[in-house]
Amino acid sequence: MTTKILITEPRTRRMGPVKEQPKITVGIMDEQPEVSGRLDGNFRRGGDRLLSGRFSAKTEAGMIVFSGETHQEICRSESIRLTAEKRSTFSLFSVTIGKRFHWERAEHQTFQGNLILTVRKDGKIAAINEIRLEDYLESVISSEMSGDAPIEFLKTHAILSRSWLLATLDRRKRGSDRLTRADKTAQNDGGVMRWYDREDHELFDVCADDHCQRYQGITKIASERAGEAVRETEGFIMTHQDQICDARYSKACGGITENFDTAWDDVSVPYLRSISDASIPHPPVTTEEEASAWILSSPEAYCRMKDERFLERILPDFDRETKGFFRWRVEYSRPELEQILREKSGFDFGRLREILPLRRGPSGRISQLRIVGSKRSFLVGKELEIRRWFSRSHLYSSAFIVKVEGERFIFHGAGWGHGVGLCQIGAAVMASRGFSANEILKHYFRGVEIKKIY
Repeated sequence: MTTKILITEPRTRRMGPVKEQPKITVGIMDEQPEVSGRLDGNFRRGGDRLLSGRFSAKTEAGMIVFSGETHQEICRSESIRLTAEKRSTFSLFSVTIGKRFHWERAEHQTFQGNLILTVRKDGKIAAINEIRLEDYLESVISSEMSGDAPIEFLKTHAILSRSWLLATLDRRKRGSDRLTRADKTAQNDGGVMRWYDREDHELFDVCADDHCQRYQGITKIASERAGEAVRETEGFIMTHQDQICDARYSKACGGITENFDTAWDDVSVPYLRSISDASIPHPPVTTEEEASAWILSSPEAYCRMKDERFLERILPDFDRETKGFFRWRVEYSRPELEQILREKSGFDFGRLREILPLRRGPSGRISQLRIVGSKRSFLVGKELEIRRWFSRSHLYSSAFIVKVEGERFIFHGAGWGHGVGLCQIGAAVMASRGFSANEILKHYFRGVEIKKIY
């Protein structure tokens, strides 16, 4: 541990994708039959008059019908762009956050920047926010975690999130993004391997939910710290071999972070390899016996945080509803678990006989698992698909063991999220103990450099 220092690596000249801060487009709501909200201040549509107040937008004959507070039609078009005048903001009503996760809910959210409404081919509407990248980041680090978290953690997250975003934009610019949809599926005899990555959105750069990065506008910016963290790290990114890092992160690794290929493609990413989330080394999990011992223990780890006051300081309010994330337990009756499996998989396994982990990563997270029932046996992966099949929403992680006691299945688990890359709670704890942003990033992402590109 050393004294906090500013990141002072020299400005790189070899990075080519970004010469100045770009504007980006963020899909706030998509595939909506109707969008409603409020324009606070003045917004201009082309050379038309200034608009303000409540509005609604719905589709009719392939066009967006945009109406004002009195429901009088203002304009109709396939795409409507509303440009914000100085200090103007807009709100969107009933924005879904945490889609398909256990914290899913709807919120009213307020945003800086411009609003674009676009009709899809199926007649649904996409509501898109055009905003400066650094303003976007201020919201991201206040949405992913809390703006009241330690400043060195917020600086860490600003660099991390900027890196992920610019790597994504760079792949799209070079046409080398291999992903064309949010999930990739490989089927074989008696099984399915499915993993979820960022969707190659055709109407906007990134979405606003956990599938990309949480972005909930200025609604969650409750302190000046987030702005300070973004300003002090403006233009800084992580690189590996002169390429912008496709940085990943999750809420709590459980003591050991995970390899990239446990959650996504079967490729090795050098800076997304498993490491110990502690000041001491933890050996990787390699057998079922080691998995059981690891998951049933409470090892030293940065993310082994139980202080509720500290968690209130670093976590958004809806994340604080998730209790016992470091080590957790879920219990089902046999009929309940059989019903969940039928609903989530689409298969009738009959009487559930065994749940057999076939492959685990170093953190204990399962990437391949076989379900054995009286009617069929089936292999499922990867990490997130397993979590979804065994819960009405999803399990906290796939680092679990299952004990059968009579007619009950008891899941004992470790961690919250896929565990790859930075452990958010662990990193916040490191910052509270005096580590700098530079040190935190280089702990979780081995072999990276921190460079300023604009």
